Amino acid sequence: MRALIITLCFFLFGFASAFAQKQIKGKVKDTKGAPVVSANVNLKDKEGNILSFTRTDDKGNFTLSFTEENKDLSIEATTIGYEKKIIAVTELNKIYDLVMKDSEINLKTVVVKNRPALSVNGDTLSYKTSDFADKQDRSIGDVLKKMPGIEVSEDGKVSYNGKGISALYIDGDNVLDDKYSIGTKSIPQGAVDKVQVIEKDQPIKMLRKNNMSDDVALNLVMKEEAKLKVMGDIRAGLGTPDRFDGNANAMLFKKKTKFINNLKGNNVGIDPGIDLTSFNPFNSGNDKPSGFLSAGAAGVPTLPQKRTLFNKAGLANLNNLYKFSEELQVKANVAYLYDQRDQQYSKFSETYLSGQTITYNELQQNAINPQKFQAKLNVLANADDHYFSNNLVTNYSLNNTASSIVTNGIGANQALNQKNFEISNELSYRKKLKSENTFNFFSFISRTTQPEVLNINPGLNEAILNNNQPFAGLNQYVKLPTWYTNNYTSFAFVNNKFTQTYRVGFNVQHQELGSELYRVQNSGNTELVSSQMTNNLAWLKSKIYTDATYEYNSGNFKASLGLPVSYNYINYEDETKSLDKNLHRVFVNPSLSLKYQTGIENYVTANYSYNNSLGGIDDVYRGTILKNYRSLFANDAPITESKSQSVGAAFNFRKAMQMFFFNLNANYTTSTVNTISSYNLSNNIQQRVVISLPNDMKSLAFAANASKYLFKLRSTVNVGASFNQATFEQLQNNELLPFTSQSLAYKAGIDSKINNFINWSYNATFAISTNKTTSASAIKNNNQQLRQQSSITATAFKSVFMTLSAEHIFTHQTTQPDLKYLFADFNVRYRFIKLKTDLEFGVTNLANIKKFEANYLSANSFSSGTYYIPGRVAMMKATFNF
Repeated sequence: MRALIITLCFFLFGFASAFAQKQIKGKVKDTKGAPVVSANVNLKDKEGNILSFTRTDDKGNFTLSFTEENKDLSIEATTIGYEKKIIAVTELNKIYDLVMKDSEINLKTVVVKNRPALSVNGDTLSYKTSDFADKQDRSIGDVLKKMPGIEVSEDGKVSYNGKGISALYIDGDNVLDDKYSIGTKSIPQGAVDKVQVIEKDQPIKMLRKNNMSDDVALNLVMKEEAKLKVMGDIRAGLGTPDRFDGNANAMLFKKKTKFINNLKGNNVGIDPGIDLTSFNPFNSGNDKPSGFLSAGAAGVPTLPQKRTLFNKAGLANLNNLYKFSEELQVKANVAYLYDQRDQQYSKFSETYLSGQTITYNELQQNAINPQKFQAKLNVLANADDHYFSNNLVTNYSLNNTASSIVTNGIGANQALNQKNFEISNELSYRKKLKSENTFNFFSFISRTTQPEVLNINPGLNEAILNNNQPFAGLNQYVKLPTWYTNNYTSFAFVNNKFTQTYRVGFNVQHQELGSELYRVQNSGNTELVSSQMTNNLAWLKSKIYTDATYEYNSGNFKASLGLPVSYNYINYEDETKSLDKNLHRVFVNPSLSLKYQTGIENYVTANYSYNNSLGGIDDVYRGTILKNYRSLFANDAPITESKSQSVGAAFNFRKAMQMFFFNLNANYTTSTVNTISSYNLSNNIQQRVVISLPNDMKSLAFAANASKYLFKLRSTVNVGASFNQATFEQLQNNELLPFTSQSLAYKAGIDSKINNFINWSYNATFAISTNKTTSASAIKNNNQQLRQQSSITATAFKSVFMTLSAEHIFTHQTTQPDLKYLFADFNVRYRFIKLKTDLEFGVTNLANIKKFEANYLSANSFSSGTYYIPGRVAMMKATFNF
């Protein structure tokens, strides 16, 4: 174990040779010669990095100990009521006297006097971490969940007052981009002094003067002692049956250098790939299909992934930032994921149509091996008069799946291989002129390849694919190389409260879709199934666009009007299908957004947009593609054209001093599309053809959420409700079915500090969903699900932490038996304070549930899935903190 710890530490960071410890002594006093007690004293180098820090004693004396060799040192003293004092260090053996002058205290910040406290300064709201943290909390993510107004979802996404954050800064630096969950999971809560919510976040300095941003970001203000050295932890765990869990974190948060580097691996059902989730992915406009082929037709169980995953996975996640100055930095984010997963499930489904019932009874076992490599190099120059950013990004993913299936009593084996390689470069340059007007140039270019191969043996559906003759197998090949570029230049005229921005640009997408479906006869001969099951499609989609944006910002009132105009040209041709089509369209897509500050902390917003859009290559290929073992997809329609309108409104209310947060949102969208997917279903296969048929879709959504800290109960409570309704049409076996889908959900939760030793949390969600259609075979259904989660944590002897948690899921559906599940987990942890080590023992799934069933009943279908999940797992772990 000791050798493993040393090896991991050397991988993440090198040990520096320590110099002999040195000391600098001195005294801090006021202009009258009286000692200044508890003043902050920092020893800094010429770049401003803190090498050592302390506080003065009751006589004003201080001693600074340090090891780093540096000739340009300074001593800085600060405290409330005095001006900052800085003096240079000329020699080490000298006793330094720092004389501090009195200063007036300007209290711009409003501070809540009750405990815990929030402070408000302009657009920044600050939470003191120690006010919400408990002894058993490890990471800052554990504490964020307890802060009123802040919500952390199961996948790690952080929201403030109902809105997802745009970035997670660490002392003002965006080290992790939008893949910030590794930070909330690994940064120790004890290293964070404050969590700041920055409303109207504008990371580009030159745009802050007339800021129109509505983004919300979090900034973690680190404690001074957390900036002095590398810190982190190393965890190793073993368990039964045959389980392991390892993790190594190293992080540094100095002024010039910041990094969070992580190695982890486990087979306990925790997916390390979640750390690579992008919560605000960059939209380049390249609307290419993500993939054509798959190995399965069933979904995943409606359970948290940690309860369903059979895996063996490892992840290296390296995030490093270096600042040459306050205006220039370089950042590298590199990650590699290797995963092995096993799945086993059965699914029964019925679709009810006029005069017939389509039935599928399926069993499937999958062995999945996904791999991902991601690398991003960013160069950023961010100054008051210019901005330059260049992102060079490489993504490579490999997915191999081997599976065995039985559908309606017919068995087969599958092998799916998918590769996706993409390299792209994004460049953005802005310049502020002497007139305060700004110039902007943007360029994005990418190259993507995504070959896919699906092998099935023996061959299925011989009536359609082999003239009613049994055969040995099917081989489906697909490739889609893509070139894409988007470029524009813009000029903004700034006149006090009014800004006009004019932009002109173009984008081009070039793709070549090639696909062939081969069959293998029992004799071993390989041949094309049909010339209609091939594609050799060349696609060119281009757009020339210009837009004018008019923005007004008076402080209390903001308005933005966008008037984009674009000329769109598409050409696609496939000689094997006698296909050669062109399309020309001119679109005007106006949008309007309004924001009015009804109070210092409250505001209302309204927005409207009209949008014309065109489909992609996935809508027009004529040759049939075998998507999975029972799905054939093709098209017989022109390019999809849609027209949509959306209108929305929101109200955000906050009383920071009372720690009360409330938000209300409403949105209505209607769209018209000129094509529809026509499904021809049988008991062996489903065939989809996109055809020309206008249809309408409408959606309506409401949501309300509130969060409040109850001071007397030392508890944070959350409540919320949402309503969604959608109307749309489906074409199944030449029958056009209008559907109405509704869902209503309620949620409530509390996180309470019962006393200094016991904490309790409870969260519940109750959801009701209905689906209706006018079909004669329609079913009246009402699906209800109650999900409850509760956890109680007790602290004993200051070093023992015990947690008992439970999750209850109750499902009720019309004409179906109720489903009930209760999962429970237990964990006990002992902290060796002097050794900086935690030893813990835990058991998950105490009831040893190994099978989970989920039923779904809609207006014209019923499905029942049975999923095999990991049973009881017991683990012993040791964590060393440094």
